[in-house]
Amino acid sequence: MTTGAVTPRLFKLAWPLVAGNLLQTAYNLADMFWVGRVSAEAVAAVSLMFPTAYLFISVAMGLTASTNAIVSQHIGAGNERRAERTVAQSVLLAVAVAVALGLFGFLVREPLVALIGAEGAVFDAAVAYIEFVFLAIPFTFLFFVFRSSLRAAGDTKTAMWLVGASAGLNIVIDPVFILDWGPFLGLGAQGAAIATFISRAIAAAIGLYILVDGGWGIRLRVGDLTPDWGILRRLVDVGYPATLDGLTRSLAAVTFAALVARFGAVATAAYGIGIRLMSVSWTVSGAVGQAAATGVGQNLGADQPDRAADVTWTATAGAMAVLFAAGGLVYAFPAIAMGVFIGDQAVIDAGVTLLRIIAPFWAFFGGLMVVQGAFRGAGRTKVAFVLSLLSRWVFRVPVAVFLAYAVALDPLAVTPVDVNGLWWAMAASAIASFVVGVVWFRRGGWREAVIEDEREREGESEGRAVDDAVAGDGVEGEEPVTD
Repeated sequence: MTTGAVTPRLFKLAWPLVAGNLLQTAYNLADMFWVGRVSAEAVAAVSLMFPTAYLFISVAMGLTASTNAIVSQHIGAGNERRAERTVAQSVLLAVAVAVALGLFGFLVREPLVALIGAEGAVFDAAVAYIEFVFLAIPFTFLFFVFRSSLRAAGDTKTAMWLVGASAGLNIVIDPVFILDWGPFLGLGAQGAAIATFISRAIAAAIGLYILVDGGWGIRLRVGDLTPDWGILRRLVDVGYPATLDGLTRSLAAVTFAALVARFGAVATAAYGIGIRLMSVSWTVSGAVGQAAATGVGQNLGADQPDRAADVTWTATAGAMAVLFAAGGLVYAFPAIAMGVFIGDQAVIDAGVTLLRIIAPFWAFFGGLMVVQGAFRGAGRTKVAFVLSLLSRWVFRVPVAVFLAYAVALDPLAVTPVDVNGLWWAMAASAIASFVVGVVWFRRGGWREAVIEDEREREGESEGRAVDDAVAGDGVEGEEPVTD
């Protein structure tokens, strides 16, 4: 990404990421497709638990962002051995954090589901679903590190093929666990989570093998798996804002799902399907944002900030053009899009209204994600975090409460009034946060690499060694300083 025309190199890097993310989306779409054959309550359970699961998985975003930023900048600077050492420390950190989070989530699963507002059959299905999601967290984290490591090295195709194989397996075994004709006697929502657990475990195992083998662009050396506290601190320092970013977004998603749940199972089911369809926009823009992060990181490592800016604007324009087209297609045929996943006419009608409101604004959601990806590639994960904070907790949730609920003097005493106010709040937040992100990026405060201070420390250390050597040679009776 540091030489040649920007557009073809960006496309070469981005298209496997887009394809891989589309295949990853197939996990969720397949789950929703088969669960929709069970009941509206099962759909509502999966819909409520998707943002809840993401609340825990979002911690991996910090590892992904810091691994990609530091590894890509080391590669851009020609420090491949340092890049490999960083990958190993990322694996150590991922395992430790994932095991702790998965265990905690499993222990608090029932009060967590109750807190969100699930009741009756929806509560039972949601608890059964989330149990296996928590058990799968360690495998999910490891796979995220695998993808970010290869992506930082410029290899996006290997992960794409692995995601495709994993998604294909998930699609094949989904109905076996979900529907009544399978040998497991129709586990419904829980069956979807079990299928995902199996698929992710296999993908994580293969991903680790690929890294250890080292034939795909970067290598995980077993000898590097001893803690290096300097690298771990750097990963945490760069990654914690991205983790807070993910937590901010997922907490907002959980809060938003809770706001939707107060309008009943039909609205919740429509929202769940609508979000799955909207995930197409996240798929494209998230992948292009990841490619932009790699391009920005490598170019900053090579001291080419102007080219890094070109990568960002090219990526943003391309992603938004695709999403304008996709949003227009869904806007024109919303009932067909909803009908793919469920036959309940009430849910379809509610989903048509939702899609007609938010689909025209998909491009703005996507444009912000690309700009945030550029900030993360530059190591400016704090800026990406603030943009998420503004998008969800300033421009979306408060506006949603204002438009959809009647608020009494007691701020906790709210009455559902108009569910469409929730969808308009999503649209408004997309435009406002995109404008803020573009203005912030144009200010240019991201143009220095995060590995710059390492270079300075190394330079100072070498300078002191040279000075000591010269001094040692010039003083009578002292031995020259050697190393």
